[in-house]
Amino acid sequence: MPEPAASCDIQIRVRYSETDAMGFLHHARYFIYFEEGRTELLRRNGLRYRDMEQRGIFYVVARLECRFRAPARYDDLLTLTTTTEKLTRVRVDHRYKLARDGQLLAEASSTLVLVGRDGRPTSLPDDYFETLSGATPQPR
Repeated sequence: MPEPAASCDIQIRVRYSETDAMGFLHHARYFIYFEEGRTELLRRNGLRYRDMEQRGIFYVVARLECRFRAPARYDDLLTLTTTTEKLTRVRVDHRYKLARDGQLLAEASSTLVLVGRDGRPTSLPDDYFETLSGATPQPR
């Protein structure tokens, strides 16, 4: 079984509509970028969040914190690094670093909890857990 990707980088270009009246990237957009990073990290591991939802499993944000260090502006090309810090069958912790030309603009962390269609906590199916953790499949 190949080693799972624990981290990935994506490039994001700041669009004009994402800036505030001062010309800075609006603070709410950072959280959308972090979601893009999580989704891409899943994809790099061969999984799609859409498929998880179809199976009736959903990640919900239980905690999200961000430390802003410097502003991003319209047309900046940013690099977002998303890293899985901890993975269990019911929870995943991520860390994020958003940079422009090597300058750290923001760093954040999140905790996601797995729930079923009823909104109650559930467990990650074996195949997903094995893919994301690199665990050896258990004999049945």
